[in-house]
Amino acid sequence: MKDKGDTPMDKARPKYLELVEWINGQIQDKKLAAGQKMYSENELKEMFGVSRQTVRHAISVLEQDGIIRRVQGSGTYINDNRLANLAKRMRVSVVTTYVDGYIFPRTIQGIESVLLEMGYSVQIAFTNNQNGRERTILEDIISRDEVAGIIMETTKSGIPNPNLHLYQEIRKRRIPILFINSYYPQLKIPHVSINDRMAGWKMTRYLISRGHKRIGGIFKLDDGQGRLRYSGYIDAMLDAGLEVDDGRILWVDTEDVKHLEKLTEKILDRFKDCTGVFCYNDEVAFGLLDVFKKAGIKVPADISVVGVDDSELAVLGEVGITSAPHPMERLGQKAAQNLLRMIKDPYFDANYEFDVDIVQRESVRKL
Repeated sequence: MKDKGDTPMDKARPKYLELVEWINGQIQDKKLAAGQKMYSENELKEMFGVSRQTVRHAISVLEQDGIIRRVQGSGTYINDNRLANLAKRMRVSVVTTYVDGYIFPRTIQGIESVLLEMGYSVQIAFTNNQNGRERTILEDIISRDEVAGIIMETTKSGIPNPNLHLYQEIRKRRIPILFINSYYPQLKIPHVSINDRMAGWKMTRYLISRGHKRIGGIFKLDDGQGRLRYSGYIDAMLDAGLEVDDGRILWVDTEDVKHLEKLTEKILDRFKDCTGVFCYNDEVAFGLLDVFKKAGIKVPADISVVGVDDSELAVLGEVGITSAPHPMERLGQKAAQNLLRMIKDPYFDANYEFDVDIVQRESVRKL
């Protein structure tokens, strides 16, 4: 058995994490084998010179990750080596909400370019932003248990999700999983996305810098990005000493975005005294321009509009939309790279958020 002198603890890192990584190292070095009984709490406490609470925290983390298992009345044992099993797998499951949106083809292209180069095959599925479809896909992944990792776009991450237990089961099986574009705050699963709060702040701040003070907003309530972009909008308004008026805010869901014209009366009422509007994304901004045009409201002469994503929709209409670019392909590449790191190192911090820029077009007038 190792003595305390052979188990140095790094004071700069949480003690429980040092213990977790040491046990993982013992497993990888085959000093602890599948089915072997684990050291007792007292043994670990003495070996590392830490508190019983620290030992129990480490054991809890190891159990959640499926590295160890408790047997009532017998003790704690090393589970089968999931890392070794994953290393033999060469397929990654990629799940997005849609296939035909303006972001997804290029994001998937970025993911594939990295994974295919590294010899992985890619299994693609789409949830259509429906919880039922998400559940079916997750259950299939779990039942087959054959992928090395999962890149997943969240489904309606702004509202409670009934499938969180399936994600917990995936984590328990130690299958690396990474979210893109958003995440479920209830789960400790890393994500790769743009900095949505910064996007809301920068685009609102841009309108303010052009002299606008009465600024409205359209935000998506069933996606986490909408909540974060709204938070950035609030930050920018308060930073400038401007009023945040709930009467100038319109919350929409996935179905509303597809048929924005049905909300014409509400849109015209909410923004009747606004000089500028920040839109959740370019799809919303493009639809808003159409609503304004049919109502005889000119952009930007009567009202200015900005969006997020810098998609083809930003340049498709009569008025180019000022927007914040979405990295799309680079985001897909980064997600794939980070997932590959997670497959090799389950404790790699795969979280990453892209910075946000502004592409100026003619949809904003300087007051």
